[in-house]
Amino acid sequence: MEATTSLLDAAAVGDLVMLDPLSEEALLRTLQERFSREEIYTYIGEVVISVNPYKPLPIYTPEKVEEYHNCNFFAVKPHIYAIADDAYCSLRDRDRDQCILITGESGAGKTEASKLVMSYVAAVSSKGEEVDKVKEQLLQSNPVLEAFGNAKTIRNDNSSRFGKYMDVEFDFKGDPLGGVITNCQCCPLPSPPRWSQPPLSCSYTHPPFPPQTLTDLLEKSRIVRHVKGERNFHIFYQLLAGGSAQLLQKLKLRPDCSYYGYLNREKSVLPGMDDAANFRAMQDAMAIIGFTPTEVTALLEVTAVVLKLGNVELSSCFQASGMEASSITEPRELQEISQLIGLDPSTLEQALCSRTVKVRDESVLTALSVSQGYYGRDALAKNIYSRLFDWLVNRINTSIKVKPGKQRKVMGVLDIYGFEIFQDNGFEQFIINYCNEKLQQIFILMTLKEEQEEYVREVMLTPKGCGSGEPQWDGEAPQTAPQHVPSSPPPTGRATQWQEGGEGFGIPVSAAGRPLPAQHQQGVPMEQGLCMTPLCSQGIKWTPVEFFDNSIICDLIENSKVGILAMLDEECLRPGTVNEDTFITKLNQIFASHKRYESKETLNAKHVTDISLPLRCFRIHHYAGKVTYNVTGFIEKNNDLLFRDLSQAMWAARHTLLRSLFPEGDPQRPSLKLPPTTGSQFKASVATLMKNLYSKNPNYIRCIKPNDTKTAMLFTPDLVLAQVRYLGLMENVRVRRAGYAFRQLYQPFLKRYKMLSRRTWPHWTGSDREGTEVLLAELKFPSEELAYGHTKIFIRSPRTLFDLEKRRQQRVAELATLIQAMFRGWRCRKQYQLMRKSQILISAWFRGHAQRNRYKQMKRSVLLLQAYARGWKSRRLLRELKVQRRRHLAASTISAYWKGYQTRRTYRRYFRSDARTRLSNFIYRRMVQKYLMGLQKNLPPMAVLDRTWPPAPYKFLSDANQELKGIFYRWKCKKYREQLSPQQRAVLQDKLCASELFKDKKALYAQSLQQPFRGEYLGLTQNRKYQKLQAVAKDKLVMAEAVQKVNRANGKTVPRLLLLTTEHLVLADPKAAQPKMVLSLSDIRGASVSRFSDGLLALHLKETSTAGGKGDLLLVSPHLIELVTRLHQTLMDATAQALPLSIADQYAGLGAWPVGAWPTWAFPEGAWSGRGRDRVCWEGRGGNQVAHWAG
Repeated sequence: MEATTSLLDAAAVGDLVMLDPLSEEALLRTLQERFSREEIYTYIGEVVISVNPYKPLPIYTPEKVEEYHNCNFFAVKPHIYAIADDAYCSLRDRDRDQCILITGESGAGKTEASKLVMSYVAAVSSKGEEVDKVKEQLLQSNPVLEAFGNAKTIRNDNSSRFGKYMDVEFDFKGDPLGGVITNCQCCPLPSPPRWSQPPLSCSYTHPPFPPQTLTDLLEKSRIVRHVKGERNFHIFYQLLAGGSAQLLQKLKLRPDCSYYGYLNREKSVLPGMDDAANFRAMQDAMAIIGFTPTEVTALLEVTAVVLKLGNVELSSCFQASGMEASSITEPRELQEISQLIGLDPSTLEQALCSRTVKVRDESVLTALSVSQGYYGRDALAKNIYSRLFDWLVNRINTSIKVKPGKQRKVMGVLDIYGFEIFQDNGFEQFIINYCNEKLQQIFILMTLKEEQEEYVREVMLTPKGCGSGEPQWDGEAPQTAPQHVPSSPPPTGRATQWQEGGEGFGIPVSAAGRPLPAQHQQGVPMEQGLCMTPLCSQGIKWTPVEFFDNSIICDLIENSKVGILAMLDEECLRPGTVNEDTFITKLNQIFASHKRYESKETLNAKHVTDISLPLRCFRIHHYAGKVTYNVTGFIEKNNDLLFRDLSQAMWAARHTLLRSLFPEGDPQRPSLKLPPTTGSQFKASVATLMKNLYSKNPNYIRCIKPNDTKTAMLFTPDLVLAQVRYLGLMENVRVRRAGYAFRQLYQPFLKRYKMLSRRTWPHWTGSDREGTEVLLAELKFPSEELAYGHTKIFIRSPRTLFDLEKRRQQRVAELATLIQAMFRGWRCRKQYQLMRKSQILISAWFRGHAQRNRYKQMKRSVLLLQAYARGWKSRRLLRELKVQRRRHLAASTISAYWKGYQTRRTYRRYFRSDARTRLSNFIYRRMVQKYLMGLQKNLPPMAVLDRTWPPAPYKFLSDANQELKGIFYRWKCKKYREQLSPQQRAVLQDKLCASELFKDKKALYAQSLQQPFRGEYLGLTQNRKYQKLQAVAKDKLVMAEAVQKVNRANGKTVPRLLLLTTEHLVLADPKAAQPKMVLSLSDIRGASVSRFSDGLLALHLKETSTAGGKGDLLLVSPHLIELVTRLHQTLMDATAQALPLSIADQYAGLGAWPVGAWPTWAFPEGAWSGRGRDRVCWEGRGGNQVAHWAG
């Protein structure tokens, strides 16, 4: 152990073994202080205490995983990752199978702790495609099992209502190979029982239990009833909230929780829990595990059947004989269930409303009363769901199981519901608390035995009063392989055993199970439970520790002859009238004097009055406190019988999965044996679990719930103190401190504290133990505070350790000062040596540099003298050469002039008079030929937008060059047009027409260049409402869009639909899709637009037209350029006349007033925004009216 500062914080120690003074108040104060610092984990030796913070904390990041990977358990702050890493390293490196036991009451965070352990192991194990697949399947099993096995309780929103024990199997390298998930049954039960038929009674069946699965630990009663404020299993709410409409329709479900009887007909929404998202996560997890879509569908269908069974209502009726019978009130639900499972509704109705009674060789069909019918319905629902849960566990195991033949190591993780104390506790709470009693017992035994084994390994043990040396026992010496619990033998390697002698005494026994000699038993008092015999070795004593041994409670419940479970089974199997009254009476008789059992009758016999204990109830003093159980329903739930008719009906269903869940319904397999009871099977499964846990090295996580309200970071001292007491944390600390509070291997201890002695610092050449002895002898600690084992040093008091740590901190400060001084001296010496070396080097370089500069100067001088000499010689030679050159040039000039004179004289005598013209033409032709040949090789690209052209090489070719440029560009355009499709030609023609109308005239034109002309903007083909508008014009549609029409009365705009056809222009109401105005194209005499970037259009109508009397139309169009262009083209096609288009800032409008009084409308720039709230206003009267815009 490395005692780090984090563990020795005086205000809040990380290891409670170091707590000084040790008391409940100090322990509670330490937990509260650490909790307030958001340090939720604390150690007791190698036991981790976890306090649920009820909020996410940033302590589970990948960086934290790396920090705790392969770390010393006590070298870092307490964390759940530390115990997970310790267990994983022990399994991988020391080849020891591990199990991690997570205990605590409901709501303490056990499920989250198991997830964190699994996620850590997955993160630190090796990587690889196959390994990652196995890890992902193991992790994804949690969402599936939580959906089907978890539910909201009063204390916990995600309480595990089943016991899950997962064995993760690894290879020799520590890589996960797979795993096995069991419902806390780790070995096969006897072969499935054959189903009996009690004589002279109705036929019952009991659910089968396949190997390695168990439904006793699943809270089946929650399926049919749960108290107010709780919920049924999560899967029902997730299915209704997250299932698609198609899935729910297929499953014949409604997405309403209040519709279903098994959900208490109430809506239940949990804050912070998204059922729909969890359902999708569960489906994804199933896909990763390997469920096929068919299996998922079948699973959900059976789940829906269970949910719908709760809505099957029965009503009372009477047969002709006067006997009471029952019938289905509303057959709809029954029919839908029958359709889901493929069964005739009449068969299912008969199985629910009647039963077959066999008397000797005869079978009689007897009708069921309403209460019996409801019992059968609920029993069927519970059996279907519990068997479905078994099938789910087995299916997951099929995917994650390890191939046979591989060598494997095992790490088990136990996650089971915690101790429960409710207002009304029934059979479920009884068996849950019994299981927790057994887990507490294994914790007590294994913790004490681990502590005892440490002393056995480290020291030579002899009975108190014996001398030193080898152990001397009068009888048989203790050996290994004890057997402490009869039904659950602990692992081998235990050095001392203890035999239970009832409450108050612990008797040491030998390996053979026989008590040790009387002089060594001494009858150590155990008023609080089991304690160990004082031992000594070379002056080292083991102090007896009193603690509560709950074996008397376990025996009260599980004793095979007079235990509560045995009495319950006896009542269930007893002929005659059997009810809870006879059961409670028998318990009162047998346990009347038992210290851990109370009832109304036993208290009255002792003349004790307790009004909190009602009739038909008994109370057990558990390790976690007193719990009162109501025996109502004990016998029914222990029997858990199912009518044979219902099993046969399920076997007759055509649903493959449901049929496979009821093999006993096969008429060819009649059952003759009486099925085992729920209590007996539960007891056997718990015993098997204990045996499995004893076979592994245990690691403990003790979970504590800080408050009952699930409030984040709220610490309730009284509640925590109660859990500290019944979890036995104080006893655990006392056991660790009974002999010596601190123990550590010699090597790390000497390494940490060797600086405290001059003889061991800085290097010790002897053995680690000798160095430790020398170190502690020099520090002069009292001898009773120290003990030396074979491999470890033992320190009795935490104060001694704190003193040791304080001295170390002081010595570390001294050594740090010394190291700093030595370092500063070394650094100064090194700096001086470096400066001296640098000075010598600089001097050498300077002298070398000076010599090089002197040499260079001399070299430059020599070269300069040589240059002057060579220059003088060269200049003299140059003058001579220049004289010779001038003479040569003079001779050549004279010769040329003379030859020219001779040639001209000959030319004048012999040459023709038109030679100049011929030479000129020849030269011109050569120049043009050269230009054209060069142009052929230097033609520009064929892109239409490329207007480049090579320049003319000569000025006289400029005109020809420009002409060739135009010819080439027109030829390129012709080639481009030949490649165009008819549609592209039409688009270009539209754009060309728009260019002719608006280019350099209207500012909006530039914005429309990049916008294609679509023509149809209303979606007439998709909108049936608008299709009838086209039928009004009865001709081909050219354009359709939504426009704004300006009202002449007040200048406001109203939306209209504009349809332009080959012969008409239609304006329609967009809401009613009714035409408001139909104009013939021949009625339009012109159009006016402004030069700005607005969408305003004025259509001038002829006075003779039908709408001409109302004046011109003033429209606002978002596609003005396209509208005017198409209107122009349509008029050209229809009338062979162009549209008279006026582009100006104002125009004379035609209104509904006399000629000569028409107003002039002005278009201010930016005045029209196209929004419906703008309006046009006129000022003045008659011909002086001017339009302006107000908005």
